[in-house]
Amino acid sequence: MSKRELLLGDEALALGALHAGLSGVYAYPGTPSTEITEYIQTHPLTAERGIHCTWSSNEKTAMEEALGMSFAGKRALVCMKHVGMNVAADAFVNAAMTGANGGLVVVAADDPSMHSSQNEQDSRFYGKFALVPTLEPSTQQETYEMVQYAFELSERYRIPVLMRLTTRMAHSRAVVEVNEPQPQNPLAHPDTEQARQWVLMPGNSRVRYKTLLGDWARLEGEAAASRFNTYKDAADRSLGIIACGIGYNYLMENYPDGCPHPVLKIAQYPLPATLVRRMAAACDALLVIEEGQPVVEEALRGLLPTPLPIRGRLSGELPRTGELTPDCVRAALGMEALEAHDPSPVVAPRPPALCQGCGHRDMYTALTEVIREEFPAGKVFSDIGCYTLGWLAPFHAIDTCVDMGASITMAKGAADAGQHPAVAVIGDSTFTHSGMTGLLDAVNEGANITVIISDNLTTGMTGGQDSAGTGRLEQICAGIGVDPAHIRTVVPLPKNREELKRMIREEIAYRGVSVIIPRRECIQTAKRHAAAKK
Repeated sequence: MSKRELLLGDEALALGALHAGLSGVYAYPGTPSTEITEYIQTHPLTAERGIHCTWSSNEKTAMEEALGMSFAGKRALVCMKHVGMNVAADAFVNAAMTGANGGLVVVAADDPSMHSSQNEQDSRFYGKFALVPTLEPSTQQETYEMVQYAFELSERYRIPVLMRLTTRMAHSRAVVEVNEPQPQNPLAHPDTEQARQWVLMPGNSRVRYKTLLGDWARLEGEAAASRFNTYKDAADRSLGIIACGIGYNYLMENYPDGCPHPVLKIAQYPLPATLVRRMAAACDALLVIEEGQPVVEEALRGLLPTPLPIRGRLSGELPRTGELTPDCVRAALGMEALEAHDPSPVVAPRPPALCQGCGHRDMYTALTEVIREEFPAGKVFSDIGCYTLGWLAPFHAIDTCVDMGASITMAKGAADAGQHPAVAVIGDSTFTHSGMTGLLDAVNEGANITVIISDNLTTGMTGGQDSAGTGRLEQICAGIGVDPAHIRTVVPLPKNREELKRMIREEIAYRGVSVIIPRRECIQTAKRHAAAKK
């Protein structure tokens, strides 16, 4: 018997995976994907069934761990934000070559408009690149049902399946009808026929690649027949509309009584060419409504046999960057704008800032005083995390922020070029995610850099998840080869500022790799821990 629950898109996906017989979720936190794993961690079924739900060190390790669970026949879920796909790409692309045994679903949560991200990349490209089927739900109900279908599709074709969410789908709520959970898969290793493709030696991979290409054609047929892809005809064929994922919602908001034009709703890829050609043959022009980059719009230009006006992000009817909205879709449809309402003049903009009482604040205060007053030629290479806000007033403390772990490697490269001082600032979670290998390069070459691991004992940027290296940063740095005499720890408080400044001066003067660890718990997690104790 089904029941109804009010769920975020992230939560609908998580519950759908649990009800599909999930045995493990592997993830690194990143907005807007974080709530998927957090929901699974707190769900009663997780404890009852012993479902794995511990955070991984980074997205690549998460992908590989989930692939191992799939090898053993169990159903596994991998979750990350879109830039995490770049970190997991090596394992993800090769997972298409190994294939899956137990169902393997990879979730990429894209962030158009860059609410909390470095770029606007579209994860659908990864599905096409790796020859992996991709699913893109348009509603929370579809999200719940689709992840269960994804596990079935994965096991039927013995291949990973990519599910793409976007910020609005991940973080909006709707009522979802849910069913009873299925049992977990038993332990079952790949059969003899499939076993060789798990060893990616060239001879095995050449055989597997031919199978993958054949399956890609069959997966296109699956998409054409999928209940998630629908074609609805209409009388006004002057325009045909292809609406992908949440773009379908924005379209229907403007036509609550039904769209007067034919509509092809796309939620499963490969792009179903037969349905696209059917629409193109019937309509005078096409409008493509898709969140993210013009993946489908570009594909149409090479897919259709005859020239046909194609409108969308590339042609300018829809904005080239940022999230779609019902209003911009309305404009693309040639409809009059709705009456706008100005926001209240009493609502003042509030730019992001480091929390009052944050240890990063005391670290940056000490660092900027030393660099500005004593080393005006110094450069500070920073990283991804709360402390990236050190670029803003009042600190203006950092010169770069590129990707996870880049602070240490960029500082090393600048030092190789003769830059001195070259200071790297990185958080504890980012260090264990992607900073350790850069530190090893620096140690191996004796790079003249100073690394500050600003340790707030959590993954603060995404809500206070566990950090992989908590309590072991000194041992990790020493194990990598940093001289223990130049691994120094301090509590970043105003009363200790002069001590921290002295450390920074001394380690900048040291000709080699040194690490300073200002350590104080995140003020937000400290509040939560104190409240829990009470």
